[in-house]
Amino acid sequence: MDYKQEKAEECCNEVHEELLTVVRETLPTETALYDLAELFKVFGDSTRMRILFVLSAAEVCVCDLSRALNMTPSAISHQLKILKQSKLVKSRRAGKSIFYSLADQHVRTIIDQGMEHICEP
Repeated sequence: MDYKQEKAEECCNEVHEELLTVVRETLPTETALYDLAELFKVFGDSTRMRILFVLSAAEVCVCDLSRALNMTPSAISHQLKILKQSKLVKSRRAGKSIFYSLADQHVRTIIDQGMEHICEP
């Protein structure tokens, strides 16, 4: 037995049943954890984050987004599709135009909390 195994066994001689009970009662299902990880993957793309920041400031159409971010409308549309599938963005039709905005306050809160976290000293 190597040193790491010995230390692991030393550490694990005492089981803390109260802690395990709390963990078992509060740990989300595997499906919920998978879905949460998938959601954070969507936030893991800087292009999508740029779009979300624009949408946190205003409701805009693809043309405005493409100009604001110096991207093609096609590239913007592709990212908006992913954001809509993840329920982070919603759309509204006004005549021939479709306007996009953040889906709800939760999305804004996630972005704000993330920014607050990375700006901490």
